[in-house]
Amino acid sequence: MATMDVVPDGDRMTVTVWGELDLGSRQLLPDLHDTLTLSGNGIDLRLDAVGFCDCSGLNMLLDLRTHALDEGKTVTVRSCGPAVERLLDLTGTRELFAARGPQQDAVRPAADEPGPPKGDEDQDLRAEVTQLRRAMQTRPTIDLARGILMASFGLSPEGAWSVLVRTSQNTNTKLHHLARDLVGTVHGGTLPEPVQQQLAAAVASTAP
Repeated sequence: MATMDVVPDGDRMTVTVWGELDLGSRQLLPDLHDTLTLSGNGIDLRLDAVGFCDCSGLNMLLDLRTHALDEGKTVTVRSCGPAVERLLDLTGTRELFAARGPQQDAVRPAADEPGPPKGDEDQDLRAEVTQLRRAMQTRPTIDLARGILMASFGLSPEGAWSVLVRTSQNTNTKLHHLARDLVGTVHGGTLPEPVQQQLAAAVASTAP
């Protein structure tokens, strides 16, 4: 079960999380929402001590981010361990939680200086919306694929996630593409032979 610690830092709150970010981590959301409300500008997450993170955990982070945007605030991932980093990379959501660096802060226009062209702002916003949509659309398929592996091979949620990630990495296949193809096998589709081999190997090394 995930736990967290909150430390005020100026107009932001630094939240350090320990444990696993999975379906059970949603129990953190009420406290995170309260922390967000108490902050002046948003939350900075430190996730170095998170040893496991699946799509349910990412969903929780995206929900928190959406809540922050509704309040005109931001949620950033200041630091994270391999589990969170891998998931953010595989789902293309890293930039949604990117923190503004010192150099970016330094070149921010002053109040009396012209800001970036409106077109650039619109382009950045469109890119961010595209990333968010992609993450929201692919998560259900990934969770369904994980459920198929759990039911087919008697894997735990963590084991099924490990199989998906390992097969994705070993076949150089995007995680959501692999999940889509795996779900397609329920309706008569087949996986390419190299993918089948890597999937079988991952299951063999993970199954109890």
